[in-house]
Amino acid sequence: MEHHHPPGHGQDATGGALDWLPPALVLLAAAGAYLLLVRRARHRNPVLGWSRWRTGFFLAGILLLGVALLPPVAPFAHGDFRGHMAQHLLIGMYAPLALVLAAPVTLLLRTLSASRGRRLTAVLHSPPARVISHPAVALVLSTGSLVALYFTPLYNATTAGPAAHWLLHAHFLLSGCLFAHAIAGPDPAPARPGVRARLVCLGVAIAAHAVISQLIYAGFRVHIHAPVDQVQGGAEIMYYGGDLAELLLAAALVATWRPEPRRAASRGGWRGVVPARNVSGGS
Repeated sequence: MEHHHPPGHGQDATGGALDWLPPALVLLAAAGAYLLLVRRARHRNPVLGWSRWRTGFFLAGILLLGVALLPPVAPFAHGDFRGHMAQHLLIGMYAPLALVLAAPVTLLLRTLSASRGRRLTAVLHSPPARVISHPAVALVLSTGSLVALYFTPLYNATTAGPAAHWLLHAHFLLSGCLFAHAIAGPDPAPARPGVRARLVCLGVAIAAHAVISQLIYAGFRVHIHAPVDQVQGGAEIMYYGGDLAELLLAAALVATWRPEPRRAASRGGWRGVVPARNVSGGS
């Protein structure tokens, strides 16, 4: 186990109003943009409208990001590894799930013109988008990156200055959104596999989080310059907080899952006969 030193972040932990004003403005702008799109969607199609639950999920995601990026959590995260881990969970797991359940792409498609909607749909169906939105790829980007972060000097490098720190936040958020979307997102996902494959990826993520947090707690080859009690406390936060976030993601998968129709069985039903191979077969 490597010797731990007090954390040395590149900015004052107390900070000032100017440190927290930019993220606060960005979050307010994101919330305002979503609400504006909701208004346009309801105006274009009053009958279809837009779900208040979706709107609530988005605002909840923005609120969770605000809790993570603004005082008192943000200054605490700059000086304590336990705060960093709480911030990581909020930005990388809890907020992404809420934002993804808000179905922002679907909302955008409802407000775009037909030509722009077709262009966006073409992007969603493009080979790069299909690859990056696959659950296995999203799993590597979100959970796999934790190995590189905590078991190499990368984490300590991100504490050297604000630019690297904000890049880490961006990675947590984007990879977390990508994984939540790949597993249980209501937005269009042309390359998304069946429920069984997604459950396997989710199970791997749960197991990986458990193993990584236990290795961090034990101090096995970790590269984290922080006191031992902070490292162990952060590992416990990752273990229990990560379990809860993944249970919520599993619940979202169950809630958003819709069984595919058995077309062959339906055709057989019209004839009064169900083919024998569909009686015992899967969907």
